[in-house]
Amino acid sequence: MVIKVMLVEDHVVVREGLKTLLAAEEDVVIVGEASTGEEALEVAARTDPQVVVMDLRLPRMSGIEATRALREAFPNLGIVVLSMYDDENTILRALKAGASGYVLKRAGVSQLVEAIRLVAQGEVYLDPAVSRRVVEGLQRTGVGGGRTAEEAGPELTPREQEILRLVAKGLTNAEIARRLFISVKTVQAHRANLMKKLGVHDRVDLVKYALRKGFWTLEEEES
Repeated sequence: MVIKVMLVEDHVVVREGLKTLLAAEEDVVIVGEASTGEEALEVAARTDPQVVVMDLRLPRMSGIEATRALREAFPNLGIVVLSMYDDENTILRALKAGASGYVLKRAGVSQLVEAIRLVAQGEVYLDPAVSRRVVEGLQRTGVGGGRTAEEAGPELTPREQEILRLVAKGLTNAEIARRLFISVKTVQAHRANLMKKLGVHDRVDLVKYALRKGFWTLEEEES
């Protein structure tokens, strides 16, 4: 399957570099380019991309504002943020705005391609350095630790908790199925039950819930 990608980056040199790097991938095709958030909305409507690679530092409308606007206009659109910012505040704002992937600009192109492929499949990708900072920030503010009964949320079965942790770590349904020796359909059924119980609508919300409630810890990430 060829993944239709749109680039939103105001620096022409950077954008051209990304095009050259991504052109080497047989399953990626660049269908549109934009240098502002406003232009991104217009180009997306015209080219129907599956995934947008979004810079956060844009003129006028910020990348986070553009992400929010694109997700409102095109709910099924996947957005991978490609940014130099690695602080947890920026990362969480991008995720809350609707980004499904976050890759640092200092990462290798292989990470960006992996993020594009996963997000195109409805999955989530977080740069390992980003994941660590998000978890550190949540731990530092006490979120996810010392949960009260009210804060704990709906009761999850041990299997649901296990799947939630693996989803938060970025594993696909197929990878979870192999890890737990169950079928992909069973994993999908557990994920559907999780979303219903937690009142969330996509994988990004599942990851944020797992981080917020401490189902995925920094110690687990380092193990």
